[in-house]
Amino acid sequence: MTSVKSLTASVHARLADALSAALPEAASADPLLRRSDRADYQANGILALAKKAKANPRELATQVVEHVVTGDLIADVEVSGPGFLNVTVSDRAITENLAARAADESGRLGVPQREDAGTTVIDYAQPNVAKEMHVGHLRSAVIGDAVRRMLDFTGEKTIGRHHIGDWGTQFGMLIQYLIEHPHELDHEADPSADVEAAGEEAMSNLNRLYKASRAVFDSDEEFKTRARQRVVALQSGDEETLALWQRFVDESKIYFYSVFAKLDMPVADDEIVGESAYNPMMAETARMLEESGVAVRSEGALVVFFDEIRGKDDKPVPLIVQKADGGFGYAASDLSAVRNRVFDLKADTLLYVVDARQALHFRMVFETARRAGWLSDAVKAVHLQFGTVLGKDGKPFKTREGETVRLEDLLDEASERAAAVVREKAEEGNIELTEEEIAERGAQVGIGAVKYADLSTSANRDYKFDLDQMVSLTGDTSVYLQYAYARARSILRKAGEARPVAHPELELHAAERALGLHLDGFADLVAEAAAEYAPHKLTAYLYQLASHLTSFYADCPVLKADTPEQRENRLFLCDLTSRTLRQGMTLLGIQTPERL
Repeated sequence: MTSVKSLTASVHARLADALSAALPEAASADPLLRRSDRADYQANGILALAKKAKANPRELATQVVEHVVTGDLIADVEVSGPGFLNVTVSDRAITENLAARAADESGRLGVPQREDAGTTVIDYAQPNVAKEMHVGHLRSAVIGDAVRRMLDFTGEKTIGRHHIGDWGTQFGMLIQYLIEHPHELDHEADPSADVEAAGEEAMSNLNRLYKASRAVFDSDEEFKTRARQRVVALQSGDEETLALWQRFVDESKIYFYSVFAKLDMPVADDEIVGESAYNPMMAETARMLEESGVAVRSEGALVVFFDEIRGKDDKPVPLIVQKADGGFGYAASDLSAVRNRVFDLKADTLLYVVDARQALHFRMVFETARRAGWLSDAVKAVHLQFGTVLGKDGKPFKTREGETVRLEDLLDEASERAAAVVREKAEEGNIELTEEEIAERGAQVGIGAVKYADLSTSANRDYKFDLDQMVSLTGDTSVYLQYAYARARSILRKAGEARPVAHPELELHAAERALGLHLDGFADLVAEAAAEYAPHKLTAYLYQLASHLTSFYADCPVLKADTPEQRENRLFLCDLTSRTLRQGMTLLGIQTPERL
């Protein structure tokens, strides 16, 4: 792997050296370098230094400029305003830096991996056994997958956990009904041959069985009694009951995999670890908390109190670890999961991609784990909370009948809308596509549109689900980025004998410089977005990259460039930009079709 130092880092180092030479006591000072519309960069750090040294900032800036080495990297540096430095880098430095990125044989475009990378367990995409996934499950899956991809790319070791709801009293009813109607979960579709058909059949079976068992449970007292006895058998580990419970889990997984496949999101079977997995640990978790004094008995229940967390009556809100009847709830399974992830999986970061309504619960769970010594300065837990998916009316997204929208229906509609856009653009450009190709690209564009709309909004904010806007070719959409990528690849295909070659000796057009400098910022941006668990920062970068590419097309003829060298250099910019777009979109879990 070849790591390439960014121009920003190189300019920063040059200015830091000049600052140290002009003012030796400022040896570790930060020049506060940032991109600027006045020049390529502006450094603002001298103002604070001058104030501290009781010096004239403009005079100090002038002294710093005298120590800046110019030529190869920095073409020009001048003092501006009260003591800012405006820095222009050389055209050669831009092209050489990009050429080094393009030459990285690892395919990482020169992006380094973190030296301090650790292990993160990321808990995301948490469906429930025997229940359909709905629009409320979308954000955890999409955000979690993107954050995990970014962390992996920057060198972090990630372990996925899909904390599915696979335990509870409702299983007594379901299992008892299956015992009395043993063929209700039989089905014909082969999951390995047709994932989608098998998933639909599995969910149809589960829905039918749930409705039928509920009807009997509500109308037949003897069945209700048998169902409740079955709950006791399940919780006590009866083998026959557990085997039937496992059938529900396996059937649900067939359905889950079909939805995740539609979302183009890989899910490993060994990372689906439901509430049931922590059952054997919960009694010990409770014992450890009680013996250490972290939890206390109150009205028969084992609870943890927090002075700083109070309810409406200003009384402390407790976290109930064990109920008065001896049963365990979510707190016990979540605290047991913390123990497993810290001590067995050796994680130093626990990341939970769960909606904002669970904020108080996680705040109490994390504080309890800290008091118990399971979390520390060396092991942190983070709740990456997200807002709600809203309809165009600004209210939580529902069907016209007021029901929660099925996730599959939403994804199918997005693919159909996108297929219409693909068909229209193909007809406009006289591009012949088969119906199969239109459907395939429609799915890539449609699912990408749904993901991008979610990821381009800061996770903690609500966002409006508007398919018309999502599949638009204009504005901040994934379709705009996918078409920018496809256009760049099209130009490269049309180039004939001309190949992408960097020519550092060439003077660059303003649009080439703007595109080149933005390309240089990819590595720094990815590192920042991954560290902050902020996919929206990556989407913003990619949208700006596509916009720079559009300006470049408009101002700089590629195939009809003035000289062969200029054509090769512009093809090189097209190639590196398309590769950067593809890498960035891959980190978001969005595909980039070569032709659209």
